[in-house]
Amino acid sequence: MTTTLAPRPRSTGTLSVGPTHGAGDPAIARLPILILYPFARCDCRCRMCDIWRGRGGAALDPARVAAAIDDWRAMGVQRVVLSGGEPLLHPRLWDLAAPIAGAGIGITLVTTGQRLARHAQAVARHVDDVVVSLDGPAEVHDAIRGVPGAFARLAAGIAAVRDQAPQPAVTARCTVQRANHTRLRDVVAAARALAVDAVSFLAADVTSEAFGRPGGWSTARRGEVALAAAELSALRAELDALYAAHAADFAGGFVVESPAKLDRAIYDHFAALAGHGDHRPGTCNAPWVSAVIAADGAVHPCFFHAAIGRWTGQPLANVLEAAPARAFRDALDVATDPVCRRCVCRLNLAPPVL
Repeated sequence: MTTTLAPRPRSTGTLSVGPTHGAGDPAIARLPILILYPFARCDCRCRMCDIWRGRGGAALDPARVAAAIDDWRAMGVQRVVLSGGEPLLHPRLWDLAAPIAGAGIGITLVTTGQRLARHAQAVARHVDDVVVSLDGPAEVHDAIRGVPGAFARLAAGIAAVRDQAPQPAVTARCTVQRANHTRLRDVVAAARALAVDAVSFLAADVTSEAFGRPGGWSTARRGEVALAAAELSALRAELDALYAAHAADFAGGFVVESPAKLDRAIYDHFAALAGHGDHRPGTCNAPWVSAVIAADGAVHPCFFHAAIGRWTGQPLANVLEAAPARAFRDALDVATDPVCRRCVCRLNLAPPVL
């Protein structure tokens, strides 16, 4: 069956999710990224996330995933991102991951790193890209994660993965927030000490219903994580010091984002939350080139928007082409939608060549 996702706003053409879309067309003309939340729980108690507060134990069924792989390949899926929640808590994660990797689909593992050491061999066997959480030097990281010894376990896990062959790429990702906004240089130093391949920064999301927050946070709860107006000057000073002290790391790509992008994504974001200016409109085509399947089967167009359907093993295109999903994409204007305007993690993949 050949179907198409609705076109991106203000673009020409469609993104095909059918088995073919013309000779020479790039894979981006389909659905190149699929994000899975294998398990609904987490092993950290982070200040900026409430997933760990959940009491459910929903988990994706490895047999159902294995049965769907041919369908996903026909849709053009090139990479599966295992996120969550903590994927390594899934009791049969590698039964789930093995057929994905065996089908030639790349796997990115997004993890707290607390269980990396015990899973290092399986990670190296099935995963080519690992993203670990790193929120500061040991004392800051442990405080934000709410777990004593979290940094030490992260370090041991990275070292264990580095001892394997082949070695997956390892990127550290820092969630900038009130508790670490003056320690960004220390984050880069910690990333160097951990011998990761790169480090990335994004702002804490405090406004969406993602991360286990149905109904969203209260203003008071947001204020525990976001910066107050009085703290913006310290953030500005830390960012400027980061750019100066680690100019070579920016130039060489060890820090993934450019200073200009960090200014927009970090400083401007927190300034807008504090009432100093508006959130800048950005570009994103996540709902047209990716999808998220949660542990309970809910299908989301991205990390932050509400579910648009439910996957129970049927062809995924049946969910993405159903009336609710099409209506969502048809109505979505990422430049004006409030969830998109406040988004901390946009996706931009090139449009297809038709």
